[in-house]
Amino acid sequence: MEAIERALEAEAECAEILNQVASVRGAISGLTAELIEDHLREHVLEATEDAARAKGAAELMNVVRTYLK
Repeated sequence: MEAIERALEAEAECAEILNQVASVRGAISGLTAELIEDHLREHVLEATEDAARAKGAAELMNVVRTYLK
């Protein structure tokens, strides 16, 4: 984020700034997906052996990952 701010202040080329923004967006999306997945595993599934619950959580994570791309 600081690099983007510096690039903006330095009036860098638009393409350079857009590439940096796209990189940050991808990184944030990946982090968000990981945090949601960890939350599902720790607080929703709670290490249960319920196969239907685990399948539902996996399906939800697939939807979230698709949405965040």
